[in-house]
Amino acid sequence: MNTPHGEQRSRLYQKLKRELGDTVLAALGDPDVIEVMLNPDGRLWVETHSRGLEAIGKVIASLEAESLVGTVASLLGTVVNAAHPLLEGELPDGSRFQGLLPPVSSAPVFVIRKRAARIYSLVDYVDKEMMDPVQWSGIREAILERRNIVIAGGTGSGKTTLANAILREMVALGNASERFVILEDTVELQCAAENSVQLHTGENADLTRLVRTTMRLRPDRIIIGEVRGPEALALLKAWNTGHPGGLTTIHANSAHGALQRLELLVEEAGVVPQPEIIAEAVGLLVFMERAPRIGRRVTEVARVVRWKADAGYQLAPIRAPEAGGSHDDGSEQNVRH
Repeated sequence: MNTPHGEQRSRLYQKLKRELGDTVLAALGDPDVIEVMLNPDGRLWVETHSRGLEAIGKVIASLEAESLVGTVASLLGTVVNAAHPLLEGELPDGSRFQGLLPPVSSAPVFVIRKRAARIYSLVDYVDKEMMDPVQWSGIREAILERRNIVIAGGTGSGKTTLANAILREMVALGNASERFVILEDTVELQCAAENSVQLHTGENADLTRLVRTTMRLRPDRIIIGEVRGPEALALLKAWNTGHPGGLTTIHANSAHGALQRLELLVEEAGVVPQPEIIAEAVGLLVFMERAPRIGRRVTEVARVVRWKADAGYQLAPIRAPEAGGSHDDGSEQNVRH
């Protein structure tokens, strides 16, 4: 990969802005907008915090879209064509770009996910009714007790936005000299800690390798933007060897499902499932959900108590008062495979 620099990069970025056009640039500049998406039919959609998904009434012709994706490829120092139809990378403004060309799609497709312009606090989540006060208290307690936190949810559920809010709280509640080491594929997490290191994957450094490298960087808190492969085992081992208080996100359909998903990812590392290690490493599960009726909100928060061979994982839900309990009422749920 031969990434352009200086004047050439600037010219390519200006060309990309012209190709995106005023409507897309306005959407990308709107703090309410999360993602801008182009479908194969040429129609543009946006996802917003307040209104969800909606079409924005603009169409980009196929040839124009193909040129746009090609410009992004040039910015990233790579090529995209029929033989290499997938393109993924980070734009100069920090947005994440995913592009597809035929034959994997009938016409050019792209998704631009904006880098967060504003970092919400956990109090903001309570004020916007995306989290209730009991859940807020449970998450803060986990941060103070240096429990490792796993945020689970589906695509677009708001896991990364919540991770930034929790990271902000970790910095606020922690020691000023605490050392944060943050690992990501794409820059999405923002950390205000004075003592922090942010590492990004590359061709010769995947997340598994970065986690192992992190152990030599003297971390107090190990943060991974998202676990989606065998790096899960390396992270769990790191969390279990004197590095509590970490944070990550994972794709799953429930808090319970996050534990089973971790087991599957551990298997990708070539070892048998490690439920004991998972139960020891993960202190708190937070599940984010996106639904038309409720929008994005936290629907489950639970402490991971233990794993027992005859009962599976034992969780202690942190329930809101209206859900039938006080803050962490001590009840446990067994989750079998």
